[in-house]
Amino acid sequence: MITRWRHITQIVAMALLVIIPVVNYYWRFTFVQGWYQSLAIGPVWIVSPLEGLESILVTRHLYWPLLGGLIVPVLAALIFGRVFCSWVCPINTLQQWSDKLWRPRDRWLLPKAMLWCVLVAELVTALILGSPLWVFLSPPGLVGREIMTFIFFRTLAWEGLVVVLVLLANLLARRYFCRFLCPLGALLALMGAKRRWAIVLNSSTCTGCRRCDRVCPLGLQPSMGESSSLVCWNCGQCSDVCSEDGLNFTWNGPQRKAPDRLIKLESK
Repeated sequence: MITRWRHITQIVAMALLVIIPVVNYYWRFTFVQGWYQSLAIGPVWIVSPLEGLESILVTRHLYWPLLGGLIVPVLAALIFGRVFCSWVCPINTLQQWSDKLWRPRDRWLLPKAMLWCVLVAELVTALILGSPLWVFLSPPGLVGREIMTFIFFRTLAWEGLVVVLVLLANLLARRYFCRFLCPLGALLALMGAKRRWAIVLNSSTCTGCRRCDRVCPLGLQPSMGESSSLVCWNCGQCSDVCSEDGLNFTWNGPQRKAPDRLIKLESK
């Protein structure tokens, strides 16, 4: 049931990336403009947290409209965690569709710490160069930009090759870019460390069948409590496949305590 609602949300989010520039161009309706990097709805401005942070670091100036634009996505991350990645991000939607063409397997994994290293490296590079790189090369942003470019100018920009490379990276591992290389995902994960909405393992009903581990697109082990980890993006796939009611969304926030059987395994 959760997966069905997530798929509907993804389709709507993807459709908006087409509808917004179409109505802007053909009907001159400009009340809504932009895409998920920077979206304007009338006087309301919504800005991606990483792009906002980059702009502040590069300009060394607190621009109050920019801070106002960060309120909605920051609050969403603090309450729901990394849900943008799994429920809205066009890159994940495209990866999900590409799964129908080839079945991704974890062939070549990087250390989990790579995600945090990429975030730090991205921010340091932006400071050194004095340019918000993620604004120009963000794969989620490039999807919206390429769609707009095609609708307005009937052409595609070379930056779209970044999106192609991200999709091809799934040949190396499931959601390769999202798991190891996305600085936006890393920032949202940190912001959602104390999120209120999380998938919590009920160790008293879990039978250890590990079906949840096999379906997790991020390669986590929900059967060992990793649905409460920083990087879990609350997609709900593990909860949907659990027939024992062992994994459920809760508003009590993530529980850091490991399940009893993991403690026993580690003590051996």
